[in-house]
Amino acid sequence: MVPDTMRSWRMDGIGKDLLRLEKVAVPNPGKNEILIKVKAVSLNYRDKMVIESGRGLPLVFPFTPCSDLSGEVVAIGVGVSRFIPGDRVISTFTPDWVDGIRPGNARTPFYRTLGGFYPGVLSEYVVLSEEWLVRAPASLTYMQASTLPCAGLTAWFALVERANVGADDIVLIPGTGGVALFGLQIAKVRGARVIVSGRQENRERVIAAGADYFIDKANDNLLESVYTITDNYGADVVLEVIGGGHLSKAVQSAAVGGRICQIGALDGFELSTPAMPLMLKDVTIHGIGTGSRKALENLVSAVDDSELKPIIDSQYTMEEFLTALEHLDRGPFGKIVILCQ
Repeated sequence: MVPDTMRSWRMDGIGKDLLRLEKVAVPNPGKNEILIKVKAVSLNYRDKMVIESGRGLPLVFPFTPCSDLSGEVVAIGVGVSRFIPGDRVISTFTPDWVDGIRPGNARTPFYRTLGGFYPGVLSEYVVLSEEWLVRAPASLTYMQASTLPCAGLTAWFALVERANVGADDIVLIPGTGGVALFGLQIAKVRGARVIVSGRQENRERVIAAGADYFIDKANDNLLESVYTITDNYGADVVLEVIGGGHLSKAVQSAAVGGRICQIGALDGFELSTPAMPLMLKDVTIHGIGTGSRKALENLVSAVDDSELKPIIDSQYTMEEFLTALEHLDRGPFGKIVILCQ
């Protein structure tokens, strides 16, 4: 039985102080739309950035934040053919990107996402187009499944759909955030050897998650450590989750013919690197902005075919969303999830 009202986080302007947990009407699905009972929503650092700065996006207020949900189909509109009530689903981060090359053109790169250009999903119920959803992995709980649409897909699209990581490749991952840890798990599923750089206090958890080598980012020289571990070969693939000037370290640590997947911008959106190693080592740089719906479906299949279980740092209730955002600021080990039901 679907209630008449629900709880939904909304903001009337830019800034965390304008967030409110409100009681609003449950929406009705229109043609080709689905009503979803939201079970869990996982957080991304981008959610915090949108809330605090808007990131220059055309937000329509009142605005609901967050992009990554898992839930159950409870009602369908006229014309829906992809799902039926009772199906378990997850959202697609970039709804209009179904397959192939990302939409957009040279002048205007495409950036229309849930919880940004489109309203977000941090509500007890949401209505979305049936085209904006995929089936959740049968092997994961709702909480685990909610972590796939952004962090999981970004790591998958980078390592598999673009860099084509395979057995015996050496993968360097300079971080232990959500995308980084998914990258570690996906690379291991693909048979690669993985080097992770991070805080010393995370060493044991990183090794337990499957890393072959760990570099203490505070006390070890990243480049010299990579050269020593690989006998000067370098990394076949670098999952560059830091950005800014750190791209130079990715280029210098890459093997001849190496591939760099540029994802993060924690150190800034202006990237820099020395030209000579980039050119002389024939390094390829892939710019990664999540991935398509088809890629997400591929990830779901891979998750069900393997024993991959997303790493979750902590869970919070709907009422604790503001506390969860503070936790996000501190740098969790894995994903933070809001339980909505």
